[in-house]
Amino acid sequence: MTGGVTNGAPASTTASMAPPDREIVVDDPDAPEADSPAVVRNRTVDVVVYLMLLALAATLAFDNWRTGAGWAPDGPQAGYFPFYLSILLGGASLFGLIGVLVTGAGKDASFVTRAQLRRVMQVFVPTLLFCLFTQWLGIYLASFLLTAGFMAIIGRIALWKSLLTAFLFALIMFIIFDIAFDVIMPKGPLEAFFGY
Repeated sequence: MTGGVTNGAPASTTASMAPPDREIVVDDPDAPEADSPAVVRNRTVDVVVYLMLLALAATLAFDNWRTGAGWAPDGPQAGYFPFYLSILLGGASLFGLIGVLVTGAGKDASFVTRAQLRRVMQVFVPTLLFCLFTQWLGIYLASFLLTAGFMAIIGRIALWKSLLTAFLFALIMFIIFDIAFDVIMPKGPLEAFFGY
């Protein structure tokens, strides 16, 4: 060390560039309980998914064989490539299914616990209802309800903030899609009331 320099850098900067010793961890007060019972095991989900893929592959293979999976004088028929892709999908599904049944992989591992499933349903059910309500209420009113509901119920944000944010979000969406770009969006009685 000469002149306050260590390995080409001033001595005062080497200490401040060291990585922090501690990691900041923020606990989620709504995190699922670690001891929540399993709803379904990995092996069960694997078997069901492989069987569904196998059924899909069989359906696609039959439909493409019916359409024409051979070679015509002018080249491959319409179902030629999709037929062989469905055979490949069926083979891969069968291979995976046999592997899971023979090895017993995942029979003890939990795919989802009750607490985790509850959290997933808190998002899935409102999103499904949003898709259904869009047909009758239009996308903007349904978006308003979804956004306000998520913020107020799941996010536990003050009701006035949730309603204001949802209103501004729906209004900005309306201005961008309906006014600025003239995109045809699903509309409901509220838009009809205002003449859109």
